[in-house]
Amino acid sequence: MLETACGTGIATEKIRAVLADEVEIVTTDLNDAMLAIANEKRGNLPNVTYQQADALSLPFEDASFDAVACQFGIMYYPDKDAGARKALRVLNSDGVFAFNVWGSFETNPAMRIAHETIIGFFESNLPTFLETPFGYHFIDPIKALLRDAGFDAIDIEMVNTAVERSSAHHVAVGAVEGNPGIFEVNEQATTNRETVVEAVAQALRENLGDNPMRTPMQAIAATAQKPKG
Repeated sequence: MLETACGTGIATEKIRAVLADEVEIVTTDLNDAMLAIANEKRGNLPNVTYQQADALSLPFEDASFDAVACQFGIMYYPDKDAGARKALRVLNSDGVFAFNVWGSFETNPAMRIAHETIIGFFESNLPTFLETPFGYHFIDPIKALLRDAGFDAIDIEMVNTAVERSSAHHVAVGAVEGNPGIFEVNEQATTNRETVVEAVAQALRENLGDNPMRTPMQAIAATAQKPKG
């Protein structure tokens, strides 16, 4: 099995837990720093190999894998068509491509509130980083992406849940500092990041509660198969 855009390996650990140990997992990410964290935190997972690779230019032979998985990564691909085609190329006949993306801001209110609060601290060049992960949630384009790449047996599932976090402040820190958008905050915001974090935390408290904070969330899970033959 191949995993692309693994980040720090959170999904890798979950995948390893549900597959037999003899199933080989090749886990990849474009970012060497992310892979280093994954290796440090989860390098002892059995039969898992970490390798730097671009999901848009996979360095593997045709028909090398029975499955390709990507957790919350496709939204960031600069060329999603290329990413789907490369996944198809490295899959065996009847192999499965599985990935998920976030739903919209409307179905993930904590991140909508965070985004709306953060941009209030900018006079121009409003930060758009959080718009990317929550902006690829339209079902028909996802189906078309897979169909045009050559997949069939396409299945799309909306996954709705509610989550509980220890505090609104904890979520605010992640929304402000836990992604590359922090560079925009540090360089262009009208105040310091601590003030931004506290403003986001306060907005979350007012809307979703605190200690713990509870919020609805939605993700979209897609699977498709490479045709036989």
